Amino acid sequence: MFDEELLDSTARLLMEARINQVKFATAESCTGGLLAGLLTEIPGSSDVFERGFVTYSNLAKHELLGVPTDTLSFHGAVSPQTANAMANGVLKNSAADIAVSVTGVAGPGGGSTEKPVGLVYFGLAKRGSLTRTFEQNFGEIGRDKIRINAVNYAIGLFFKAMQ
Repeated sequence: MFDEELLDSTARLLMEARINQVKFATAESCTGGLLAGLLTEIPGSSDVFERGFVTYSNLAKHELLGVPTDTLSFHGAVSPQTANAMANGVLKNSAADIAVSVTGVAGPGGGSTEKPVGLVYFGLAKRGSLTRTFEQNFGEIGRDKIRINAVNYAIGLFFKAMQ
């Protein structure tokens, strides 16, 4: 499912996390657990990967991660505000040091002029630091490619947080 380059990059990430004694956690919506799946594809990842939340529905985002219902109502599930709240919720509800959240429109439907298919927001939370959000528009390249590109980008965010 994952190409060798992505697997090798993830293995390097996990090794770096081991050396630095850092634990990761994830919150995923449009990727549906693929990021957690990639992290756990690497043998021995349990000493670094603490947990993952798949919060596909707004109710799950609210109940499991504490995303405020006002945030979901006013900004929507696909927004920098929701990605930020999801990442913060992961840190609050885990023993992780670094959390990445992913929420977006993978398509093929569900897009709009304001939030087109391929638009994905990421949250990056690190204990003791301000949470940052990132926007990527992968375009209408197909559901599978959008999701894999989002997972690849999220791995890059974990690397960024380790610097």
